[in-house]
Amino acid sequence: MIEFLARLHDSELVARFQRRCGLVLREAHAHHGGGEKVCTLTASGRHGRETAVESRQDSNSDHKHRSNGCVAPGCGGPRYEVRNWPLHCLFLLSAGLGHEVFYITCLPCIHWSLDPFLCRRLVNMWTLVMYVGQVLKDLLKLPRPLSPPVVKLETRVDAEYGLPSTHAMAATSICFTLLLSATPRFQFQFEVGLLIAVVLSSLVCLSRLYTGMHSVLDVVCGVVISAVLMSITYPYWNAFDRFQLSSPVAPLVSLLFPLVLSYTYPELHHYSTTRGDTTTILGAAAGCSLGYWANERLGETFEPRGPFPVPWPALTGRALAAGLGRLLVGASALVGTRQAAKAVSLRALYSWHRVPANERTKARRRKEIEVPYKFVTYMIVGLVNSVLVNRVFRLLGLL
Repeated sequence: MIEFLARLHDSELVARFQRRCGLVLREAHAHHGGGEKVCTLTASGRHGRETAVESRQDSNSDHKHRSNGCVAPGCGGPRYEVRNWPLHCLFLLSAGLGHEVFYITCLPCIHWSLDPFLCRRLVNMWTLVMYVGQVLKDLLKLPRPLSPPVVKLETRVDAEYGLPSTHAMAATSICFTLLLSATPRFQFQFEVGLLIAVVLSSLVCLSRLYTGMHSVLDVVCGVVISAVLMSITYPYWNAFDRFQLSSPVAPLVSLLFPLVLSYTYPELHHYSTTRGDTTTILGAAAGCSLGYWANERLGETFEPRGPFPVPWPALTGRALAAGLGRLLVGASALVGTRQAAKAVSLRALYSWHRVPANERTKARRRKEIEVPYKFVTYMIVGLVNSVLVNRVFRLLGLL
């Protein structure tokens, strides 16, 4: 069993998948003086320790990589060749469907244009699987695939550990939570919805192999963990819904519990984006939850009126124009809110901790600044999304 798991975690398995899809690594060489020298980048310090025997850093993208005394463009670092552009574009698009930015954009659109009930369910499950996945990554500390032999098409999260794939977890939970939650509320053929859920989640999972960010084991574990979490929590979805909307202590729990989870996130010996990304998700979920509770108290939840299941909204020209208007106005409101809340919270924290102006960019990585500024910023974004934006739509005649 251990040998089988090791094979699933092997970088060469990912590289073979990439080559079959037309993504090929080309080793480039740099000329120094009269001779030719292979440019290898070391990975000293990666994940807070020396990596394996080969001690090599991911260096195959067409952008700059810094390492211990070597800059890839300056020494002609490895490059990759795309031989199947349709598959390349499909997998890059599919990878985008698993990014936090997509969910932060997509989930509000479901709230504004379809059903806030569905958005609430999706936000709750997304938050759960992302928190569990991110914590498991930093507890298990299993590395991502090595490059070479793997081609890496993304670099932002390369300092993070690999197992489980939170893209696979999020895609699985979002697709199937939407399917299960929409079935009793909207009229559609379940088999069609199931097919769409399977195709979309599979594309996101395969895209993590194609982009070189995860091993097969990472992806499989992500899907399995997400399925287990959904199976355990599914019987309690309705009960949690009632608590979230009607309990007098729901606002306190919605605020304090995610905040405690943000501050008690596992510490690493090096900086990683996992803590900040997790705090962002927890903050947004806290703000949305407070907003859902407030909407219930105000007597206006903006949910479709029964009896359920209701017909699927007609895709007329007028409906599409109104949806586009809601997207533009809503996205502008959220982006503006984010920028304002971020600026104010950072200014306050810099002043409180007496951070010099020339050290402020670096100081954002400190826990006492990163956690509160991200939590407060995205909590306010979540509140604006769930409480204010739909009321603005009504004033503008977009609802």
